[in-house]
Amino acid sequence: MNLPYRPIALGLLAIAFSALVFQRAQAGGSHYFPPVSDPVVKEECGSCHLAFPPSMLPASSWQRMMGELKDHFGDDASVDPVTAAQITHYLVSNAGDTGGRRYGDKLLRGASTNKAPLRITELKRWVKEHREVPAWEWQHKEVRSKANCLACHAGAERGYYDD
Repeated sequence: MNLPYRPIALGLLAIAFSALVFQRAQAGGSHYFPPVSDPVVKEECGSCHLAFPPSMLPASSWQRMMGELKDHFGDDASVDPVTAAQITHYLVSNAGDTGGRRYGDKLLRGASTNKAPLRITELKRWVKEHREVPAWEWQHKEVRSKANCLACHAGAERGYYDD
């Protein structure tokens, strides 16, 4: 390569690298899951717990969960049929194996879409990511549940689970 082209080549390389880093930062890294953007889903699901990003579970899980709202992890989370249909549509459309594939692929790797896992905390990837958290920490009064993502992940409501 001729000497006059070296600065141009280095400049292009720097731009390409910067674009790659910027794109990764925008996407939020490998622990980013787009938060719920539908106001009805935010209100109905988020009134009791973090409205979990739909890309964290496959569509079959959301369909099963929405079909069992009378016994939603021990609580009656029933909503009227029109609201249930709207929530189901949003969750299924953005599930990790449909519209949210870009984000949910890594988390859902190895998960059965036939058995429809209902708990994000039982996914192989989730278990692997949290294997070093001691059992007593889940019992801490600020945590109380593996589903309480906000206790450890301050950015969870914005879709960031890196911390």
